[in-house]
This record gives sequence, C-alpha cells and structure tokens, in this order.
Amino acid sequence: MEATLSRKHGKTTTTMKTRAGVWVMAVLFMVAGCAQPLNKREQSFLVGGGLGAATGAIIGAAVGNPGAGAAIGGAMGALGGGLIGDQLHGQEVKQTEQQQAMTVQQHELAQQRLELEQMKKEREELKKEKQEREIEELRAELDELRSSHRSRR
Repeated sequence: MEATLSRKHGKTTTTMKTRAGVWVMAVLFMVAGCAQPLNKREQSFLVGGGLGAATGAIIGAAVGNPGAGAAIGGAMGALGGGLIGDQLHGQEVKQTEQQQAMTVQQHELAQQRLELEQMKKEREELKKEKQEREIEELRAELDELRSSHRSRR
C-alpha cells in the first residue's frame, strides 16, 4: 500500500490508494472468512458495494473528497446491490422449491401408475376367476342335465 500525504487547503489527507487498499483488504478478509459459497444476495451486495465505492471515489475525487465519495458510493451501491440480490435470491429459492415439489409430484405420479397397473392386473385375474367359476357351474349344470336325460331313457 502506498501511503502518501498531500496538502490541500491546509489539511493533510491520505490518498485514495491507501483508503481503497484498506477497503479491499477488509472485504477480502470478510469474504475469505465465509465457509460457504455466497448466495445471490451476498454476491450482489459485494458487487454493488464495490462498484458504488469505485464510482463514488471517482466522483468524490472530481469534487475534492474521494474518501467521502467512496464511503457514500459504497453504501449506496451495497444497498442497491443487496436489494437486487435479495430479489434474485428469492427467485432462486422459489425455483428450487418448485423443482422439489415437481420431483415429489413426479414420484407420486409414478407410484400411482404402478398401483393402477397392479389394480388392472388384479381386476383381470378376478375376471378370469369369475369366468372359470361360471364355466364350472355351466359344466356342472350340463352334466346334471345329461345325467337326468340318461335316467329318463
């Protein structure tokens, strides 16, 4: 980091490079401490803050106070980025929930199809059994008729 001093209107101020370096190091330490990947909200917050700080520093340098411009721009950028990121994160969560619900419904549908096929098979078996009983009853009736016909002769 370069720490140079400059004189402007009788006040001693550090240069933008020093302040930017401190901010970059602080953000890097905070991001490095995250154990999980950043979600959309957090990513947008950091990107918005960084872009806002850079833009604020440029505008602040034009009016003679880059530090204040960076601080204000960083805060506004982080706020805007956080709001946009929150919306994106909400959409991502909603999509994930919908996908999970669809997966559950697909599983239930497959299970119901299996049950329906099983019920059809059982119905066919019952139908065959009923037909076989009816055939047996008809054979028994036919045998009875034949025997009664023989006895009459």
